Amino acid sequence: MKTGLFFGSFNPIHTGHLIIANYMASFTGLKEVWLVVSPHNPLKNKSNLTNMYDRLEMARLATENAGHIKVSDIEFGLPQPSYTIDTLAYLQEKYPGKEFVLIMGADNLSSFKKWKNYEVLLNNYQLYVYPRPGVDLSEWKDHPSVIITETPQMDISSTFVRKSIKEGKNVQYFVPDNVLSFIDSKNMYR
Repeated sequence: MKTGLFFGSFNPIHTGHLIIANYMASFTGLKEVWLVVSPHNPLKNKSNLTNMYDRLEMARLATENAGHIKVSDIEFGLPQPSYTIDTLAYLQEKYPGKEFVLIMGADNLSSFKKWKNYEVLLNNYQLYVYPRPGVDLSEWKDHPSVIITETPQMDISSTFVRKSIKEGKNVQYFVPDNVLSFIDSKNMYR
């Protein structure tokens, strides 16, 4: 059985992430999905990132009742910034019996050729891609390693959630209640 790896900053984790993870674990034949909290994505500005342990805790809180979704801090002990190819090599060594697949949004697939050793990833791993509004995937439609899923589309982003919190808006239902309580208790994103 395959394990889907859903990499992200999860800054903060939100309902969109959880719907994608649940869809992948429940509708695509994957056995489970691991949310891999990335300390630093090489294609993102690190200064906008909240403490990685807080992001990890929010992911754990959000998934505490989801048996088929696990949270991984595997990249916390690896050199930063984290490159997917390096993390996968480490995971394959640590879990030789598992078959890993990558879960990514169509927006990430459109910049996939900028990733370190993307050809090696394509040759050795399947990519389960969820659609994103306005992203054309025709270039990848017939690629044998790319599986374009029917994941429901939502236009929710962590940026939207952070900005809304900063502006004092109510983000209930955009993030799980226990994550919202954690954010409030630490006065995050204000």
